[in-house]
Amino acid sequence: YWKFPLSGYEIIVCLFQCWRNDNSEALPESIPSAPGTLPHFMEEPDDAYIIKSNPIVLRCKAMPAMQIFFKCNGEWVHQNEHVSEESMDETTGLKVREVFINVTRQQVEDFHGPEDYWCQCVAWSHLGTSKSRKASVRIAYLRKNFEQDPQGKEVPIEGMIVLHCRPPEGVPAAEVEWLKNEEPIDSNLDENIDTRADHNLIIRQARLSDSGNYTCMAANIVAKRRSMSATVVVYVNGGWSSWTEWSNCNARCGRGWQKRSRTCTNPAPLNGGAFCEGMSVQKITCTSLCPVDGNWEVWSEWSVCSPECEHLRVRECIAPPPRNGGKYCEGLSQESENCTEGLCIQDIETASDIALYSGLGAAVIAVAVLVVGVTLYRRSQSEYGVDVIDSSALTGGFQTFNFKTVRQGNSLLLNSSMQPDLTVSRTYSGPICLQDPLDKELMTESSLFNPLSDIKVKVQSSFMVSLGVTERAEYHGKAHSGTFPHGNNRAFGTIQARNKATYIQNLSSISTTSELKTTAIFGHLGGRLVVPNTGVSLLIPHGAIPEETSWEIYLAITQRESSLQPEGTDVLLGPEVTCGPTDLSVSTPFALTIPHCAEVNSEHWNIHLKKRTQQGKWEEVMSVEEETTSCYCLLDPYACHILLNSFGTYALIGEPISDCAVRQLKVAVFGCLSCNSLDYNLRVYCMDNTPCAFQEVVSDERLQGGQLLEEPKLLHFKGNTFSLQISVLDIPPFLWRIKPFTACQEVPFSRVWCSRQPPLHCAFSLERYTPATTQLSCKICVRQVKGHEQILQIQTSILEATDYSLPRAFLDTQNVVPGNFPAQMGPKAFKIPYSIRQRICATFDTPNAKGKDWQMLAQKNSINRNLSYFATQSSPSAVILDLWEARHQHDGDLDSLACALEEIGRTHSKISDITETEIEEPDFNYSRQNGL
Repeated sequence: YWKFPLSGYEIIVCLFQCWRNDNSEALPESIPSAPGTLPHFMEEPDDAYIIKSNPIVLRCKAMPAMQIFFKCNGEWVHQNEHVSEESMDETTGLKVREVFINVTRQQVEDFHGPEDYWCQCVAWSHLGTSKSRKASVRIAYLRKNFEQDPQGKEVPIEGMIVLHCRPPEGVPAAEVEWLKNEEPIDSNLDENIDTRADHNLIIRQARLSDSGNYTCMAANIVAKRRSMSATVVVYVNGGWSSWTEWSNCNARCGRGWQKRSRTCTNPAPLNGGAFCEGMSVQKITCTSLCPVDGNWEVWSEWSVCSPECEHLRVRECIAPPPRNGGKYCEGLSQESENCTEGLCIQDIETASDIALYSGLGAAVIAVAVLVVGVTLYRRSQSEYGVDVIDSSALTGGFQTFNFKTVRQGNSLLLNSSMQPDLTVSRTYSGPICLQDPLDKELMTESSLFNPLSDIKVKVQSSFMVSLGVTERAEYHGKAHSGTFPHGNNRAFGTIQARNKATYIQNLSSISTTSELKTTAIFGHLGGRLVVPNTGVSLLIPHGAIPEETSWEIYLAITQRESSLQPEGTDVLLGPEVTCGPTDLSVSTPFALTIPHCAEVNSEHWNIHLKKRTQQGKWEEVMSVEEETTSCYCLLDPYACHILLNSFGTYALIGEPISDCAVRQLKVAVFGCLSCNSLDYNLRVYCMDNTPCAFQEVVSDERLQGGQLLEEPKLLHFKGNTFSLQISVLDIPPFLWRIKPFTACQEVPFSRVWCSRQPPLHCAFSLERYTPATTQLSCKICVRQVKGHEQILQIQTSILEATDYSLPRAFLDTQNVVPGNFPAQMGPKAFKIPYSIRQRICATFDTPNAKGKDWQMLAQKNSINRNLSYFATQSSPSAVILDLWEARHQHDGDLDSLACALEEIGRTHSKISDITETEIEEPDFNYSRQNGL
């Protein structure tokens, strides 16, 4: 038993005895006796982490200490689990005791408490006990997946880059390191980079060198983890350079244009940066002063006869004086001659000689006056022989028939809602009767008479009277297609006769092949070659091919994708057309007509003509607004007429010079005639507004069994970078439905504007609720964002599939023109009779002091530009008339030409009345149309 009060030594022994009884173990054999202080810990246990299954060691050192034991989670660790070492401190002589214990993973996992597993040292001395800090023991780990991976970004230059990274959960917490392209990033070496903010990577001002792949690395004592790589792209948006100086005016005389340009290089776009907005070229019109050549004024009066028997007269180059680089007058400014006609007074010896020479002089003067008078009289009388052209001569051989026909709807439409209109007339113009002094026989084989069984025509004009045809001629025509003039047939050679039947084709159908080519053999009389229903034609003038020579000439259109690849925002405005053979050359220019889809405006478009070389490259021939004598381009609203001297492959390229440039698109909707399933497709096409582009779509649709559901409409698509939207509206809700997210489709601007692919095609898939639904009514809306809009009303019937055959009249009704044959040879190819054409050329090619020459003829036919081209031709009037023939190949509007002649003042005789034509057929009414 113990006696109280107990000393400190006895208390220690008591404590050990109690501990021994609790642990069934004996206390230490001896308790050291030493004067001292409370134990002082020289080393306390540290926090530790168990890695995998490896135990950890906790150590504790104290001085002076008689005993040291560990207590974990409030419980004493068994004595056998302690490893103790004892030593002496050399300085103080006190005992130093160090104790070790092992903690295993199993011990930590088996502990379930409100806090982490912990251990603490308790040291004893004779004065009392001391406790160390609590050391926690945890199991170390690092999960595999990041809580947040960094995400790739595209940042403008000098913008801020922030990459977020949340490392995986782990014990201890993972440390984060950033890699760029697998190289560590040291934020201490670059002030622009900060990696201290919550594991995020911050780049204050992005530089081009900051582009790369960034990876977040997380690591602790257990493992390392890599995040997904984040790609950072630092891009540069393009900026315009300064404008260049304005170029010189491209026209040396008259109206032209000058331009300036800039490049997107300040800076140039990099790494996907946006290209500069706006136009790279600006153009303005300019006017250059035309050079004026000097001209002599009238000679002055002769001076007084000098003693040397001479007198003088002078003139000056002032009527007008040369200016703007014009030429100085050619010739002498002073002239002298003998004033006595060689009979100088100094040489006359006798009076009789003077009288003799005076008489001779008077006789010579009288004869000269008589000759001058007769010449002037004849000239005044002969002026009428060339100048008189009766405008009725242009219309006397061309009458107009108004055939009352039943108006049928567009043959392409599946359901045409238009009812027959018996009051609508269709007008055809063609040669009925013409008289050429070279051909004594009259021609009556006009294709206009082909559908008529018996027509009685009476024609007489003042021009025929002037040619000596004074009797009225009556013709009862039952002419057949392909009939040739009888009698003198110099207008048709044997080669043309053999080939005419080959090239006069029925245009009521379109071939399903991809070949768009036509050929014919032409001779000296010329002719016309047409690719049906494409708007492409070739006019070979009379005399372009040498006499007694025949050439096989072809005209073809390149289908599908063209070999010409426009640059930038340039646009291919029409088909790529080839005429040949390319090794032939003509003596007079031929006219090539190419349709285009641009809305003609010189302030918005700069249109170029390009030609493909033998090496396959494309070179520019001319700009439409350019003044040149090598070729000529006349731009009409829907076609370009080109006068050329060499065959080859040509194409029109449009360069937009403002955002207001308009490309005309034709919008057409196609569907199937029949359908056995519940699904039904609407196909919407946006193509160039050219006949050949529409024919290509029609041919493709015909192969698929498609049918045009509504008349096509014209959409004005501007070059303002806004996209095109196509949507289906007003679908009957309880009869039809459309698949989700397909009711509206948006097409990027570049796909519509610069596309060199086949015509834009969008399909909409509709579904019927029941097979009993056979009617479809909806609207198709086609619009450019912030631009033009067109709505097509669709109303059609869907039938069950039968053996229905498509109609062969699969043509664009706007382009079907009577007489649109692939080839026409000789006079039938021209609207103006050859004899009248010769008289017009003879009249206007002759210079006239009143200004009534070919330049006035060009002006009256709206040809006001690049007149220098016509001046280089042997017959400017003939070339102007060839251009007129190319422009009026379908309408043959001779009245406009007759009006132009009258306005010029060339018509001096009144127009003879044209007798009415009597038509015996009761179903047709013939109306007389006067010449002017």
